[in-house]
Amino acid sequence: MPELPEVETIRKTLKQLVLNKTIEEVKVFWPNIIKKPDDVEEFKHLLAGQTIRDMSRQGKFLIFQLDDYVLISHLRMEGKYSVHQKIEPVQKHTHVLFTFTDGEELRYNDVRKFGTMHIYPKGQELDGKPLNQLGPDPFDPAFTEEYLYQKLKKTERVIKAVLLDQTVVAGLGNIYVDETLFKAGVHPLKRASKLTKKEVQKVRKEAISTLEEAVKQGGTTIRSYVNSQGDMGMFQQELFVYGQENEACKKCGNAIIKLKVGGRGTHICPSCQKE
Repeated sequence: MPELPEVETIRKTLKQLVLNKTIEEVKVFWPNIIKKPDDVEEFKHLLAGQTIRDMSRQGKFLIFQLDDYVLISHLRMEGKYSVHQKIEPVQKHTHVLFTFTDGEELRYNDVRKFGTMHIYPKGQELDGKPLNQLGPDPFDPAFTEEYLYQKLKKTERVIKAVLLDQTVVAGLGNIYVDETLFKAGVHPLKRASKLTKKEVQKVRKEAISTLEEAVKQGGTTIRSYVNSQGDMGMFQQELFVYGQENEACKKCGNAIIKLKVGGRGTHICPSCQKE
């Protein structure tokens, strides 16, 4: 699943490709992707004639800022956007197609069909699902050390589960939580409420710095992720633990191991991250 750095890379790329383009018509081939409004015909009607004025992001959500509306898109497992000339053949698994007045098309492709799209009138997008359920983005000034400490203090869940909870902090997923906890020297099974203030400070600092570096590298290419121009992210070359099972730890030389935390594959160095 694309996480914050991948979605941010897609946002930057799409902004270059679709900014100030006007939607002439929308075709929807898989209606289940459209979550708001309930009526797919209304979804298509609302977008017709709207110009894309900006592209933003909140957590793992892409946000198209239009004239009168906001289109919120979640890519889920394998959603991808690409821009094509109208005359180009439409690929299999293309489920939503936005035709622009200049003859180009923005196409949403999703093999697993798990992606979602919501439309809200501009200014109301934070009043309902999905954005009203999100915690602060790691780059948001609201994501302070004190905020995180208070959130962790009130739960008996393990730290990895809390960091994956999008209502606590938006944008972190399996890859970057593993990397963050390794760099902070915190075991993923440690109870969140047991972290010291110093450990919380380290976790917050490493989460932000890890995501910043991943954004610079264009995200991580795991399985089939590419950005909206087909370019692969390069952060996988910087990974310390994720996907490194049986490899030597870059800090101490001991073997990285894989375990399950809350049903999620989790990579750690048992020497650098004592339980």
